Amino acid sequence: MLTEIFLPTKGGTAVSFDDDFRRLGGKEVHIITADVPGAKEFDRLHPNTVHRLGLKRVPWLKPESALMYAKFFGRALSLAMTRHIDAVFSGRALPEGLCAWAVARLRRKPVLIYAHGEELTGWGRGGKFKAMCFALRHADWVLSNSDFTRDTLVDLIGVDPKHIAIVYPTVDEQRFRPGLPADDLRTSIGLSGEQKLILSVGRLQRRKGFDNVIRSLPALIEQGLDVHYALIGIGEDHDYLTSLAQELGVAQRIHFLGHVSYDDLPRWYNACDLFAMPNRDIDGDTEGFGLVYLEAAASGKPSVAGNTGGTGSAVADGETGLRVNGEEVKEIITSLARLLSDPVQAEMMGRQGRERVLANFTHERRVEELRQLTLVKR
Repeated sequence: MLTEIFLPTKGGTAVSFDDDFRRLGGKEVHIITADVPGAKEFDRLHPNTVHRLGLKRVPWLKPESALMYAKFFGRALSLAMTRHIDAVFSGRALPEGLCAWAVARLRRKPVLIYAHGEELTGWGRGGKFKAMCFALRHADWVLSNSDFTRDTLVDLIGVDPKHIAIVYPTVDEQRFRPGLPADDLRTSIGLSGEQKLILSVGRLQRRKGFDNVIRSLPALIEQGLDVHYALIGIGEDHDYLTSLAQELGVAQRIHFLGHVSYDDLPRWYNACDLFAMPNRDIDGDTEGFGLVYLEAAASGKPSVAGNTGGTGSAVADGETGLRVNGEEVKEIITSLARLLSDPVQAEMMGRQGRERVLANFTHERRVEELRQLTLVKR
């Protein structure tokens, strides 16, 4: 597996990759990835063999990622020529995918490239876009995380549908589950039992729609809802969101939690009344799926999601949550108010969300699909 993004780097993609390859095998599974803070401690107990590389883009090189290509290819080729391999995986098309394709072809083995959605629409139409198209069109399998991503692969990238497998993200249904103790977490941010809590988890960036949740708070309060908002994650929008909260007079109701511990994350889902990430597209930057929606559903909580990107695969509108136009604050207010003021409906949607996770988004099902795909070469 070649991937720049892997634990302990934060994010749903890193978690998903880690889950996949832990279950696909043991030390015979080799992960080639970036050297990041905390990697040495993390790798020590990892069931797979993890190879760390210094992966940095160099501004004066053309392309800036040229050294990354060279390092990925060199290490992957060395492993492929000295060990038995069944298949080569890539975390995305660029830069890892081209290297994975080349190594796989040299060894006459299948190459499987993950496609997440958001990376497909942000390259313009220049050289990088053409290189991405080449890698995806020549993969034995492109692993699409949603129906939206599949459609984008076919319509925009030109991938043959026969070589696309929809492999939905999964969630650890034992780790994320209802009934975890969370009163202490609510107390830690000053909430009483009667107050409502909206939770968001993700990188603090504009397309996630966290700013429009903040814009919704004054109207919710005006409707008599005693609501607070907690955000887990870091990102470039932290100062912007903080200023917006102060401007709207709701700063005392917003709690920026940054990173939380591995054990506390599932408890925060239990602490909230609903999960919100009303995403929107911004200049081609979109949400390919949204693993956090599954974490909320597995925890028995409904979600308010945007209606762009691949969120329709993660949130069943009207069944496990509500999908809205993430550009329209009024729609977000209406959906948040609907669930916050009707705990019976919110509980029903949360229960249906967990049932849907158990039926469709378990690790065992996904890993078996991946294992079968490694046996097929075009």
